[in-house]
Amino acid sequence: MLGLVDRGRLAPGMKADVNVIDFERLTLHAPRMVRDLPSNGRRLTQDAEGYVATIVSGEVIMRDGKPTGALPGRMVERSALAERQFAAE
Repeated sequence: MLGLVDRGRLAPGMKADVNVIDFERLTLHAPRMVRDLPSNGRRLTQDAEGYVATIVSGEVIMRDGKPTGALPGRMVERSALAERQFAAE
């Protein structure tokens, strides 16, 4: 739908978000409600332990549950290819 043709494989030049997980330490905490959206909107969040690293576009953005400061991601916008395909439906 969005025309993201550079996703779905771990290969050079492809986009990938990867989580490195220590399954022996993996623990999920109870979900909780937070009100951090505009107009005091609410959403559910759930913390977890055991995530060793989160890698986005080849950069470690989280290590042992703490942000590294790297922000390689960007806003995803619908591609021209997706626009043409959507219009044809």
